[in-house]
Amino acid sequence: MKVCVSSYSFNRLLVKGEMSQFDTIKKAKELGFDGIEFAGLRHSSDITDEEYARLLRDEADRCELPIISFVFGADLINGCGGRTPEEEVAEVKRMIDIAEILGVKIIRHDVMYSLGAYKSFDAALPTLAKRVSEISEYAKAKGIRTSVENHGFICQDPDRCERLFNAVESDNFGLLCDMGNFLCADAEPARSVSTVAPYAVFAHAKDFYVRKGCEENPGEGYMTTRGGNYIKGTIIGHGNVPVKQCLKILKRAGYDGFISLEFEGMEDNIEALRIGLANLRRFIFELEK
Repeated sequence: MKVCVSSYSFNRLLVKGEMSQFDTIKKAKELGFDGIEFAGLRHSSDITDEEYARLLRDEADRCELPIISFVFGADLINGCGGRTPEEEVAEVKRMIDIAEILGVKIIRHDVMYSLGAYKSFDAALPTLAKRVSEISEYAKAKGIRTSVENHGFICQDPDRCERLFNAVESDNFGLLCDMGNFLCADAEPARSVSTVAPYAVFAHAKDFYVRKGCEENPGEGYMTTRGGNYIKGTIIGHGNVPVKQCLKILKRAGYDGFISLEFEGMEDNIEALRIGLANLRRFIFELEK
């Protein structure tokens, strides 16, 4: 397994204006990652997405660091930014065109952030599956594989992800397994990874501290899960996610693709990535020797 890093892992520095997405490419190379994953595009309004994507790819080529994946948001049930669901599907296809410019072979799009007019996830599933299938077939013609991640609180449980996978009628579709995100739906990570691992076409390594909801709210830095527990992002190997066990489960299921390190903790950004990469490489080495 090789290790890339999500540009989202630099988010605190990006938000502060201390780094640009171009800087994340150079820093990822300097830290020793094997590639980079871009989470959306961050640029000014005086340049188009297409122009910006070409510049990002040129910089990645210059640094000899491949762009492995492109991830972006979407709500195929309710639409985002005033778009109708049909317009949202068209927007996802446009982002796949951007992914083609970036040169990636896999993308992840979200599917829904609220139930909207539907009474349950299962009620929305047929409509959701039809739209995801259409998107995946569009990407297939471009040689790009599509995936959906356990992300967004609604489609975050392992069983819901599995049901979506089974409902989508495209052999170009798979799941992005984020070993930490299952905690947002209060699902135990190792058991959850074992459920979705057979369908994984990409994977995120992420770690969290976990506190029970019956305990005192830890305060700033922690988020509340769907079931009322508390989690806080941290350095890979420092938290409560059994990262090495999750890697072992993925490997046993036959996954041998990239592992993308995603950090969203409060620790020093660059030090957290340096330590997290060292831990992740050690876990992988110990599993492969």
